[in-house]
Amino acid sequence: MHAASLPTDADLLANVLRPYKQHCEYLKSAIVTPRDDTTITRCEFAIPESCYIDDTGHLNAVEVTICYNQMLYYTIAAAVQWGLIPEFSGWTMSDYWKHQLPDILIARFTSRFHRPIDPRAFEGEIEFRSVRRQTPGGGAPMLVVDTGFQYWDAGGGRCRGEVHIAVLNLPD
Repeated sequence: MHAASLPTDADLLANVLRPYKQHCEYLKSAIVTPRDDTTITRCEFAIPESCYIDDTGHLNAVEVTICYNQMLYYTIAAAVQWGLIPEFSGWTMSDYWKHQLPDILIARFTSRFHRPIDPRAFEGEIEFRSVRRQTPGGGAPMLVVDTGFQYWDAGGGRCRGEVHIAVLNLPD
């Protein structure tokens, strides 16, 4: 099944970004495209000024991680809202808002910078490669999400990486 792309839901985006300080709301748009075995979200970002350091002139690792989190949170919220990923099908939006910050964890994060990216205007993409339910060691069930991401800008800047996510304390 190749479903149509879902354009940015402005209300959903505003709610996803609500936990961030206003000057750290980098995600400007997100188009979610469900596919047979994956979900891909293509995003636009703008970082007018770093939230923690003087201007470096390029996207740095901290900002890469913040942007990744915003893509991830939006994609999961969209998956819950529109029923896009079966492993989130039992969730309500109320469940998502309750679990967004405390229970969606980066377990492993790798990134590779190929060419510097202009942080003032760039694009990115996250791909949900797999989502599976696990019960490690007979403990509480969790979701394990394997993702890939990439960023690029109009000047040829490029960065890509892979992130392993754990979603804990699943709703009943």
